[in-house]
Amino acid sequence: MSGFITLVLIILVFIIIYQIGKAGEYASMLREETKVKEQTNKTIAWLLVAFFFLGMYGIWKCNQLFDGKMLPPSASEQGVNYDSMFMYTLIVTGIVFFATQAVLFWFAFRYQSTEKRTAFFYPHNNKLEIIWTTIPAIAMAALVAVGLRNWLNVTSEAPKNANIVEVVGKQFNWLIRYPGKDGVLGKRDFRKINDANNVMGLDWNDKDNMDDIIAQNGELHLVVNKPVKLIIGSRDVIHDVGLPHFRMKMDAVPGIVTTMWFTPRFTTKQMKEMTKNPDFVYEISCDQMCGKGHYSMRGTVIVQTQAEYDAWLLMQQSYYATTTAPAAPAAGAEQKEQKPDSVKAVTMK
Repeated sequence: MSGFITLVLIILVFIIIYQIGKAGEYASMLREETKVKEQTNKTIAWLLVAFFFLGMYGIWKCNQLFDGKMLPPSASEQGVNYDSMFMYTLIVTGIVFFATQAVLFWFAFRYQSTEKRTAFFYPHNNKLEIIWTTIPAIAMAALVAVGLRNWLNVTSEAPKNANIVEVVGKQFNWLIRYPGKDGVLGKRDFRKINDANNVMGLDWNDKDNMDDIIAQNGELHLVVNKPVKLIIGSRDVIHDVGLPHFRMKMDAVPGIVTTMWFTPRFTTKQMKEMTKNPDFVYEISCDQMCGKGHYSMRGTVIVQTQAEYDAWLLMQQSYYATTTAPAAPAAGAEQKEQKPDSVKAVTMK
């Protein structure tokens, strides 16, 4: 019933608009058509001026409304450079946007159609073409150069003291592997992948794998003020390691190893205090559509002090130990084994 009423109202609105249009046509027939056109042009010109100022005011108010409410300060040192690059880009494009829109609306107002002014056909001007091609090209080249410098920084060779962590994506969660006491990650072989007891395809013939740790809950643990190098891969389709708080992002491609490194600036505890949010967590997300469960492919990043990280690492068992340890006896098994002894004791009495 409500749908029918809505349809009727829409039809009535169109009828009213049509009748208003017809009335306007009749009015223009009664008055001189030239005067009507001139008045219409003036009205539209002033409306465009009003629209320009209202639009600029709306942009300013939106900026004030969301200033500081999107993402907290970059949680990595490299991310500070990206924030700076974003700000420079916003300033440059903002100036260009304001200038071009101001000229656009001014021309619409200043050169509105009148009886005394006719259109002038201006097909080409080499100087103008060179100017508005060269200046944007130089500006874009400068912005690209800054971006390329930042990109080469995070994809270059990590510092020698950097922690090594492997991140592997699979539909639809993250597998995180840490080196053990030897500080070296063992070899992997995709042919050895087995969801039951070898989720990352570790080669047990490689002794470096014996002490490697795979976080069962998919948590990525980092040390504050210490570089970390992420070795990134995928088990199935293309994923993307997204670390928005750190301003980091890197594709996880099947069969190809990608890397990036960065240095965390704030622990999780410090960020909770900065944001005044006791429930704050750093997040690792998949930033590449990877299937129907893509929305749920999220994990937690925990940034802690070196002491806290070392204590956490000591509590972890190697993946080899967890997959090869003998299973615990089933409930009641001990009683079944002891039953013959108790029966024997009774018999002896």
